[in-house]
Amino acid sequence: MKIEPPEIFSVKSVLGIKRMLQIKWIRPVLAPFSSTLKYTLRFRTVNSAHWMEVNFTKEDIDRDETYNLTGLQAFTEYVIALRCAPAESMFWSGWSQEKVGTTEEEAPYGLDLWRVLRPARVDGRRPVQLMWKKANGAPVLEKALGYNIWYFPENNTNLTETVNTTNQTHELYLGGKTHWVYVISYNSLGESPVATLRIPAIDEKPFQCIEAMQACLTRDQLVVEWQSSAPEVDTWMVEWFPDLDSEPSTFSWESVSQARNWTIQKDELKPFWCYNISVYPVLGDRVGQSHSIQAYVREGIPSVGPVTEADNIGVNTVTVTWKEIPKSQRNGFISNYTIFYQAEDGKEFSKTVNSNILQYGLESLTRKTSYTLQVMASTSAGGTNGTKINFKTLSISVLEIFFLTSLVGGGLLILIMLTVAYGLKKPNKLKHLCWPDVPNPAESSIATWRGDDFKDKLNLKEFDDSVNVEEDRVLKPYSAPSDFIDKLVVNFENFLEEVSPEEPGKGQENILREEKNEYVTSPYWPYRPPVSTEIPQRKSQQLCSRILEGTCSETKEQPLSSVQSLGPEHLCEEGEPNPYLKNSVTTREFVTSEKPQDEARREV
Repeated sequence: MKIEPPEIFSVKSVLGIKRMLQIKWIRPVLAPFSSTLKYTLRFRTVNSAHWMEVNFTKEDIDRDETYNLTGLQAFTEYVIALRCAPAESMFWSGWSQEKVGTTEEEAPYGLDLWRVLRPARVDGRRPVQLMWKKANGAPVLEKALGYNIWYFPENNTNLTETVNTTNQTHELYLGGKTHWVYVISYNSLGESPVATLRIPAIDEKPFQCIEAMQACLTRDQLVVEWQSSAPEVDTWMVEWFPDLDSEPSTFSWESVSQARNWTIQKDELKPFWCYNISVYPVLGDRVGQSHSIQAYVREGIPSVGPVTEADNIGVNTVTVTWKEIPKSQRNGFISNYTIFYQAEDGKEFSKTVNSNILQYGLESLTRKTSYTLQVMASTSAGGTNGTKINFKTLSISVLEIFFLTSLVGGGLLILIMLTVAYGLKKPNKLKHLCWPDVPNPAESSIATWRGDDFKDKLNLKEFDDSVNVEEDRVLKPYSAPSDFIDKLVVNFENFLEEVSPEEPGKGQENILREEKNEYVTSPYWPYRPPVSTEIPQRKSQQLCSRILEGTCSETKEQPLSSVQSLGPEHLCEEGEPNPYLKNSVTTREFVTSEKPQDEARREV
């Protein structure tokens, strides 16, 4: 017959007995008193799904029964279940209700010790990050109250230093020599075995034996395999950490023995994260050169696309550059980049490049055309487009501008050289071309103009009499020098000898062109220009106002009575001064009047 399951009411450890649990239960009510019962006890740790079983029999007929389960781990929680059946029956009862019990605590089991070596500083000290964890096989519930660390240079224990910490990591600053490091953990029941680690000197070269390494994914595991050229090496240290843009804060490691592969469950790694996996060969207390590889347990499309820029824009070319996507946003290995570009209202084109290229030059573009461009980053799961940018090709290139500038500059240089050569060969012509001769007013032939010819020439350049000022109507007094009388007499006598009444025009011409004699105007002799019977009086007055403006302007301060004494024969009328003749006349000219020579001598 089939009986009900037993009822467990106690699962606990026994004081002073290590790694044992005592289970107590109540015998089933329907079990015959005369029958021997057979039992099956199954157990497992709390974090495990694997059951282990123990079979035994009980002949006593006591109501409360007891069983001691040994061979367990210290300080570990176990789940217990029990079933029974009469010895002669083939029908087992159901499993009893599960009970949980914990074994007694012991001293720490042990530690796995590892290190991360960093570059030496300027002062010669080298940072070494120590890390440790519970050794394989240690109780799950094992707790340590603290850790003791001591270290010293190799072969010099007198320089031992000790550190106590409650963390599972510590940073040391060691010199450039070889050091030994020891770590133990402790609790209220004792200390763990010592974990030892050798830190090599800075100049020590590690041995190499790993030739190749690969990572592959199975259905639920990541498998890393490597090949070694040193058969004597049978211990390896596998280190892995996420490859982020910043310095990793945590490292994971695991020791592998008697194998050249390592596996890890996918659930223990984060999807879309890239992991750096390194394998170190360990031979005795020496650690060799590592070999590294990167791996994803699951890939996805990039979270963002690359940031794109257009540089070196030309007439029909442009250089496209883009930045790498941050490692935390790649979500997989970038396999390639695809460049998409399209002209306004035109067809879209694309170019695909390898993942190690971050710059590409586009050619055969259209001159003076606007384009839209973007770059897509792709992984094995798909691609993500980056930012769109717009650019416009140039209408003329820098090379063309340089060519035109050089052509124009070269032409100007050749022209200058030809001009200089022509000037050296014919300097007079070049001088006449650049600086033409200006007529000298002192050598003017205006005094020889007569009759209708004179009248016609005067009519070409009439001046506006309305703009003449009052001060041009009077002569300024001239302060005669001490030898004025002598010069006047001598020059006047020469004048009388050269001028005859029959040729007044010829005398005037000789007087105006004479450069050897010096003529002055007397303050007591009013100026009277020669008057020809063929020229009207009004025209003569205009001629005086134009030619002898300087003489008329010097009479401004003369008394009014002197001006009136000139009578109708005075030729200095109101009119605009002629600056052309005024600046050219450097001497005061003395011109005869219409009086006879004898009368003129008497007046002098």
